[in-house]
Amino acid sequence: MPSVAQKSPSFESLSSLFPLTLPIPTPATHEDLVTTGDLRREEDLLRNPESFRAWWTAIQNTRENINAQLKTEKPSDLPDEVRALLGPLASPLARNSLQSLTYLYEAAISQFPGSYKLWKAYLQVRMSYVLGKLKIKKRAGGRKKFPEMKDALEQEKEDQEEWEGGLDGVVGWEEWKSLVATYERALMWLPKLPRLWLLYLSIFQHPMCPAAISSTHARRTFDRALRTLPPSLHSRIWVRYLMWAESQGGFTTVSVYRRYLTVDQNMTEYYTSILLAPADSAPRPLEAAKLLLGLSRKASLGKYISPEGKSPYQILVDFLEVVESFSEEVGLDVEETIQSNELFAQAEAEALEAAKETPEAASLDGQLVRVAGPPVTLNADGKPIPQYDEDVDPTSSSKLNIEHIVHKDGLDVYKDQAGRLWTGLATYWIKRGEFDRAKSTFEEGIASVMTIRDFTQIFDAYAEFSESLISAMMESLEDPDEEDEEDAKETEQELDAKMKEFEGLMDRRPFLVNDVLIRRNPNDVQEWEKRVALWGEDDEKVYLTVAETYRKALETINPRKATANFHRLYVNFAKYYEEGGASGSAEPDLDSARKVLEKATKVNFKAVEDLAEIWCEWAEMEIRQENYDDGIRVMQRAAAIPKNTKINYHDHSLSVQTRLFKSLKLWSFYVDLEESLGTVESTKAVYDKIMELRIANAQIIVNYAAFLEENQYWEDSFKVYERGTEVFTFPISFEIWNIYLSKFVKRYGGSKLERARDLFEQALEKCPAKSCKPLFLMYGQLEEDFGLAKRAMTIYERATQIVADEDKFEMFSIYIAKATANYGLPATRPIYERALDVLPDRQTAEMCLRFAALERKLGEIDRARAIYAHASQFCDPRVNPKFWSEWNSFEIETGSEDTFREMLRIKRSVQAQFNTEASYLAAQTISAKQGNGQITDDIASGATDAMAAAEQQAGGTNGPAFVAAKKTVFQRGADAVEPSEGVAQEANAEEIHISDGEDF
Repeated sequence: MPSVAQKSPSFESLSSLFPLTLPIPTPATHEDLVTTGDLRREEDLLRNPESFRAWWTAIQNTRENINAQLKTEKPSDLPDEVRALLGPLASPLARNSLQSLTYLYEAAISQFPGSYKLWKAYLQVRMSYVLGKLKIKKRAGGRKKFPEMKDALEQEKEDQEEWEGGLDGVVGWEEWKSLVATYERALMWLPKLPRLWLLYLSIFQHPMCPAAISSTHARRTFDRALRTLPPSLHSRIWVRYLMWAESQGGFTTVSVYRRYLTVDQNMTEYYTSILLAPADSAPRPLEAAKLLLGLSRKASLGKYISPEGKSPYQILVDFLEVVESFSEEVGLDVEETIQSNELFAQAEAEALEAAKETPEAASLDGQLVRVAGPPVTLNADGKPIPQYDEDVDPTSSSKLNIEHIVHKDGLDVYKDQAGRLWTGLATYWIKRGEFDRAKSTFEEGIASVMTIRDFTQIFDAYAEFSESLISAMMESLEDPDEEDEEDAKETEQELDAKMKEFEGLMDRRPFLVNDVLIRRNPNDVQEWEKRVALWGEDDEKVYLTVAETYRKALETINPRKATANFHRLYVNFAKYYEEGGASGSAEPDLDSARKVLEKATKVNFKAVEDLAEIWCEWAEMEIRQENYDDGIRVMQRAAAIPKNTKINYHDHSLSVQTRLFKSLKLWSFYVDLEESLGTVESTKAVYDKIMELRIANAQIIVNYAAFLEENQYWEDSFKVYERGTEVFTFPISFEIWNIYLSKFVKRYGGSKLERARDLFEQALEKCPAKSCKPLFLMYGQLEEDFGLAKRAMTIYERATQIVADEDKFEMFSIYIAKATANYGLPATRPIYERALDVLPDRQTAEMCLRFAALERKLGEIDRARAIYAHASQFCDPRVNPKFWSEWNSFEIETGSEDTFREMLRIKRSVQAQFNTEASYLAAQTISAKQGNGQITDDIASGATDAMAAAEQQAGGTNGPAFVAAKKTVFQRGADAVEPSEGVAQEANAEEIHISDGEDF
């Protein structure tokens, strides 16, 4: 075995050491392979050549001895450079160890060529001497099933093998070839084992692997692995293959990834990132752009789902970003783009013509038989092969028509994201230096977007582009070239033009925003009005422009889809002509105004009221111009009654012109105009037409009657009232009756009393109870003033029976007052008695008080006392203290001790009757509603705890819990103790103290 020189060995001397394992070392060729200590091992193996255990034991013992020797070996005196080149084979002992182990493994494999265990151990030993010591990486846990390829690549990069040292690929070229040859022999015997393939493929990633092995041979080996292993194991090979391809870079990466993408297109997005930012080669943006465009089209058709969760639009945006970053490499220039656009337009026109001439093509899915159309190429499954598209072919070097792609794949599909697409296209032209094309793109985008968000995005980008262009020109003028004064002047002129364009762009912004809103909804009347207002009041400049805006609005808006107040657009347009422009500086043009309104009268508006307002505005315009006769004629035209008057006003299937004659708004204005300008007869004729058409409301009836009264047509006005009462029912007719009766009584008084009585009876016949009270009062007053008192009393008595319950108390009060005035106090007794039978309980008490006061005036004390007793059953002492105080005063003034006691007994029994929890709450609520600031002592005591009340009555919280019998106010005898004044008042404020000598 030759030795290495200790100082500065040459390349030839180092490379002459190899190969160590080719040819395979044997004792015949290498005498030092077998020592005297190995004779026993050799004899045992010769005796048992077919014993795998014997071979495996011999190999393991030999490896242990070699490892022990290597650990005790002294460091060699070789220079560091030499040790770095030779790696694990720097020492003679290591080289002898490799040969010894190779001899043993080769001998064992010759006996067991199909042993995976033996081959794996042998190859790992050979790799350790050539590749160096393998670094063992700790893993968090076991591997799950094979993940997606992108995740698998990331895991593989983290888990990639790393070695310490290693044999230099140039110096140890022969040994590297020997290792590769050994792998080839192993795979010849065990071709279907993926672990051997992965071990073999791992050596190609070693940093010292010779280029001849790590490039072409590696690629062929990967291909052989894919051909040999079953498809279920290909993913594990592809992980290594792709990782190796990335490390190789250049066209190798492209070709390998192209092959893999035919199997799994989910790696396309990852591949495009590699193409745009390669490690050691130039980027390939054209291929990346075509791949992203193809993915976007497939995703929009549902044929591709992004593993990163991107939508089809997001993938298209990625394509746009590539186009913006590499505009020169990806897209066509302006001239080529124009030519391409013309070709696309021509092809579309030819396709349309062919579609018109060719009958409808049948289905290709097998459900129908295709009988016409051009030939279609089918695949093996019978499905049509998609047509070749050069724009998505990554192998094609033709550049893309970015304008056509953005319009076809972007703007036609993603209409809600137009802002980003237009700005991306404009940015593409800016990057290419085509500023005029970029400007036209911005203008086209602003003129086509439908939302404010997209408009703002495009406008901001447009303004930023203009500002940057102006800034660049200003910077170029700061350091002018003295030799190019003409160029500087041209730059100044161009700068002035750009400044004017920029200012014009800023001035146009409100109009552009308005254009966007109008495009979004062409029937938005308010936005058209805003557009008119944007022109301002400078009639010298914009008079014709405003008129043109009005005309365009009226031509564009669909009357059936217009927003509110579409008719106001015609009215404002006519006023614009009438007033001579916004500022009034132009000459009024009444003829044009009339033409506008005439055109408006023929428009089928949504509502009849809109058309009616058009006619009213036209008549008002004529009145303003003092053309009174023309105004009347306009309303006569509008109010023309057709032959068929049975048209339903609310039938929207008919045009508004057909239903106009039933518009109350139109007739109301017409009659007001006749009242102001016409004669009495003409006004009456209009009112009569309204009545004939049966469209009059109560206000029309009242107005018609009032007009006739003003002109002294009294009977005619009363006839109008009567017609109104016949047409309308209560409660509307109540107002008409009220006005009619008051007018009639005021006019005739008692001269036509019978007629007045008939009218009141007619009014009361159908009048509901809740509305008849005013009519009864008016009727009774009529009889009092012009008729008989007896009839008046009869009317009031009828009223008490008919009016609503809430009005009966007041009606009885009026009835009693009238009876008192006419017949005296005694005549009211039957009325009071009837009232007590009819009125509800809450009003009976008040009526009893009045009845009792009447009896006191008449000197009937006993009758008054009986009335108080009758009313007491309705009066809770805690709620109605007024009643009990009056009765108390009455007894003090007119009663005796017995009657007073009887009053107290009744009060206690009534209080006990109402003494429930609900009554307490009701008493508190009613007292609060009546504004009583203080609640009675009984309520206060009842609201608290019963034991607390007892303690308070006993003298406070510190007193006894119960009241002693000797302290009661009813105990007689010498030992009786009177309670304190405050306690007595709490017990009963109206208690009478009786001396001991009196019995009760």
